[in-house]
Amino acid sequence: MVEESQAKAKERMENAIEALQVAFKKIRTGRAHPSILDAIHVDYYGSATPLSQLANISVEDARMLSVTPWEAKIVPDVEKAIMKSDLGLNPSTAGNVIRVPMPMLTEETRKGFIKQAKQEAESARVSIRNARRDANGELKALVKDKEISEDDERRAQDSIQKVTDTFIAEVENLLKEKEQDLMEI
Repeated sequence: MVEESQAKAKERMENAIEALQVAFKKIRTGRAHPSILDAIHVDYYGSATPLSQLANISVEDARMLSVTPWEAKIVPDVEKAIMKSDLGLNPSTAGNVIRVPMPMLTEETRKGFIKQAKQEAESARVSIRNARRDANGELKALVKDKEISEDDERRAQDSIQKVTDTFIAEVENLLKEKEQDLMEI
């Protein structure tokens, strides 16, 4: 039962890290990277379909993405979806190829993106701490029901705290990497 609580808490903490990594991918840096467009969905035959399933996305150079839809008739829809996204990108179409230039980041936008990254990191920390709190609550309930001893509870809480500290440190490392990435010119 103790192991079950610990495993569940660890899984929730891992999910928080994965969610943080996805959130960080959405925060664009000055360099072109295909994952920037991962969140974009295009209306395709009445359903919102991820752009990556409708087109080939490649990097032309450090500041330019190239999007080549597999069907020529959806080029305007893809271009519209990229413009409507909250990424601040202005695509230009040349035949069946959509080029997406990555604008230079100003100091102000860099600081705004760092602030956004810090908020995402704090959300991940809160999720990790909530997982720890819930696991500790389950342990207290087991002690109350006399299924485990207080010593077992204490050992399990120490173990959960060590796992929590590891995941919090991972959040800090990811945030530090993202800040460095954003501040590079």
